[in-house]
Amino acid sequence: MSVIYRTTMVPTKLQLLAAWLPGRTWYRGGQDPDLRKAGGFRLDDPDGEVGIEFMVLTDHSGEQSQTYHVPLTYRGSPLPGAEEGLVGTSEHGVLGTRWVYDATRDPVAVSRIVALLTGNALPQAQSESDTPDLSVSVQITETLSLTHGFGVPHDGSSYTDIPVGERIVRVGRLLEPTAAPDEVATAGKVSAPWRVDEATTARGLFLWMAA
Repeated sequence: MSVIYRTTMVPTKLQLLAAWLPGRTWYRGGQDPDLRKAGGFRLDDPDGEVGIEFMVLTDHSGEQSQTYHVPLTYRGSPLPGAEEGLVGTSEHGVLGTRWVYDATRDPVAVSRIVALLTGNALPQAQSESDTPDLSVSVQITETLSLTHGFGVPHDGSSYTDIPVGERIVRVGRLLEPTAAPDEVATAGKVSAPWRVDEATTARGLFLWMAA
């Protein structure tokens, strides 16, 4: 179970991401991102060691605002061999130094994404401990397995592809509202809402099986 602490992180998640995002192939904003948190959810690590968060951010630095899906993991020590996926480090008010990674490069996060898509994990609320997030919709696939491990992730212009066995799990990076995301033709997908403004929400695909 993930425990959500009401404490500080220095630098904050948004500060870390403002420095990291401009180097991504799928980032469309300026060199000085103006980020606002817009939603997301979490997954539990059964071993209780790694925090896993699927964060939604809206960037107002460009001519038009753009909403991004940025999955992150939080670790109490460096992940060997994952330097390329390191977003940065931050001092957590309770847990001390946390190493923050792009979750698509973290094997624990990838295994939990597979568990989510195969019906073996429940999405959790972003800001509450031990609370399922019922707003997240999952269409389960039976064609995915970690038996043969997963390959090197590839960043595209609007997504990150993770090879899992003979299949590809696609992580959407640029979130676009979809009228009926649960009706999009694909075997296995996850959709969730995010805040557009104080009075409006949108919904779209976060994760799905690529053709």
